[in-house]
Amino acid sequence: MIRFAFIIVAAVLALAVNTDVVSNTVIAQTPPTSGDAADPVLLEDLVAANRILANEGVLDAYGHVSVRHPGNPDRYLMSRSLAPILVTANDIMEYDLDSIPVDLKGERSVLERFIHGEIFKARQDVNAVIHSHSPAVIPFGITQGPMRPVYHMASFLHVGVPVWDVRAVDDPDAAGLLVRNGAIGTSLASTLGAGPVVLMRGHGNVVVASSVQAAVARAIYTEVNARLQTIALGLGGPVNYISSEEGAAWDKFSGDTTRGWDLWKKQAFER
Repeated sequence: MIRFAFIIVAAVLALAVNTDVVSNTVIAQTPPTSGDAADPVLLEDLVAANRILANEGVLDAYGHVSVRHPGNPDRYLMSRSLAPILVTANDIMEYDLDSIPVDLKGERSVLERFIHGEIFKARQDVNAVIHSHSPAVIPFGITQGPMRPVYHMASFLHVGVPVWDVRAVDDPDAAGLLVRNGAIGTSLASTLGAGPVVLMRGHGNVVVASSVQAAVARAIYTEVNARLQTIALGLGGPVNYISSEEGAAWDKFSGDTTRGWDLWKKQAFER
């Protein structure tokens, strides 16, 4: 009888080695294969993005940045669960688009990694995703006033900024306001649609772009625009927003992110 019990316990432990606990449900997982070693320059940029956004007040102890793996579009790279300002190249982990880690390395994954995996699935044009709790943006996700561009550097907002409400998702995990599984992440990605930014009611926002440098610029200027729009609304009277025509025209000239990136990176690493 003792021998039989030992065999049962051993079998359960063996099964647990390749499982991930999500919302109190144990799901068997086989680790995906790697997309191979990432370019060290890309890893440096990913580390820099975390530090820049922390330095600029977009990220604090929470929030995360990911990039699509250049060697395999069905993989992405993101730090382990760690305050962004502390991220180093050694903290970067690789995931498949179901957000299953290739190698946990004994570390803890970001709980809301499903934001990234589901957006990368839905948007082949996106190579970088940023989720933040950018403070000045929060009010626009809980009020009736839409976020609109008031500043030319945020002209990318001219296409509209949708608000996603986790309450619309029929999932028990949704009650915690976090994107804790693929189904919730899919709902968020659907609301984002083809746009650059989606607000998360009572939570934060997600910014996407074709490169990590462009995503960082968008995340910073989304926060700046939110502050400026709030000031403008407080002054009273109608606000003279950037028009759709102006925004579309600016899109053609906004591809150079080098100047801002170089400045922000220098400032972040001199802290």
